[in-house]
Amino acid sequence: MKKMLLLGMLSVFLFSCKNDNKVENVERAFYFWKSDKSSLDENELKIIDTLKIKKMYVKFFEVKYDETMGNIPISKTNFYSDMWYDSSRKKDSLIIVPTVFIKNDVFIKSRKHELDTLASNINHLIAKFYKEKFANYNNYQELQIDCDWTLKSKDNYFYFLKVLTNLSKKELSCTLRLYPYKYRTKMGIPPVKRATLMCYNLIQPFSDDSKNSILDINELESYLSVDEKYPLHLDVALPIFSWAHHYQYDEFKGFINLDKDFLKKACVKKSNLWFEVKKDTTINNVYFRIGDKIKFEDISENTIRDAIDKLKSNLKFDKTTTITFFHLDSTISNKFHYETLNSFYTSFSN
Repeated sequence: MKKMLLLGMLSVFLFSCKNDNKVENVERAFYFWKSDKSSLDENELKIIDTLKIKKMYVKFFEVKYDETMGNIPISKTNFYSDMWYDSSRKKDSLIIVPTVFIKNDVFIKSRKHELDTLASNINHLIAKFYKEKFANYNNYQELQIDCDWTLKSKDNYFYFLKVLTNLSKKELSCTLRLYPYKYRTKMGIPPVKRATLMCYNLIQPFSDDSKNSILDINELESYLSVDEKYPLHLDVALPIFSWAHHYQYDEFKGFINLDKDFLKKACVKKSNLWFEVKKDTTINNVYFRIGDKIKFEDISENTIRDAIDKLKSNLKFDKTTTITFFHLDSTISNKFHYETLNSFYTSFSN
């Protein structure tokens, strides 16, 4: 009887230790990922102020590889210089982190001297862009590189990160997908100060018709089951966006932004994620025919809370951790109350 009691007490102790992984200081952040948005609207500014957002990871531009031109920046974000500034704000009230998305084939197809040039060009463009658009804020101390790097591109990507660190003299961070997080021995550890674990887009969009490719909790948990602490400081990014896959004659036409009102009015629900268009209609300059199929993937409050529980149960957080949601959009407050959004952040420290 005593032995069973001791075992029971030990089990409770071990369970409570595993689930008592809190973040003492949560830095609240959002990604801003709209290339065609010139300024923030009133609702987006209210979200920043109401939730006391500390950081904004702002996509400055993207880089792709062109067979003729080589590595070139594309989709430069068209900011107004005062988009996050007014005279009542202090210069240090919001930290802007310049973020650059680089396609993986850049590192597969480039040679070392081309990566030297790329690092120099990116460093120059970021500094120039920041000076032009964010002069009202303190100078940036961190910059982030977003790349879905693979085993084939790893060596060149890590080389590039080292070069950019030396050139910029800034704290360099990078995004970290769940595959290289789990298989770190195989994939290596990027040579940066900190990494943001991207807890979304876990499944290839076309690999499983029945699963939500943005965030599937079982899939997330399968990647988090690693005993050893990751050897870099880890921040966390979670999704609060939705998207739709549009199919016409069973051919994929593209990803589109749709709201649930459109699905209710113009579609018939066929299953948990799938809808069929019941009348010809046009929305956001996209023409839908009768019979078109739409896979609508959304993120619910319960899904976010489940994801946070899994992260707290499996990750070993540092004292101060940045929690970032992807991405800032005026429609967020239509889906989640401010109190709910606030509770997502506080859940990491409760």
